[in-house]
Amino acid sequence: MRLRVEFTTEPFDLDEAPAHAVVAREVIQSAELDAVDVGPFGNTAEGGADAVLTAVDALLRRSLAAGATRVSLQVNVLGEDEK
Repeated sequence: MRLRVEFTTEPFDLDEAPAHAVVAREVIQSAELDAVDVGPFGNTAEGGADAVLTAVDALLRRSLAAGATRVSLQVNVLGEDEK
């Protein structure tokens, strides 16, 4: 099964990326995922279910520890033709 996760961390800071956002990006970019797209207002990653779920666990734990007060995420199951 393939999954896509979309997430944001808060609070926002438009002048400089907060520590929790930097940590979240580092977690996702270092995970064994097939596709990663990071941006200032949202991030997306895709991969196998185990890899995505492991990355989400680390993302939540590490970004909350780094000061995130809210993490919004959505996980979708991808069809065979979605890559």
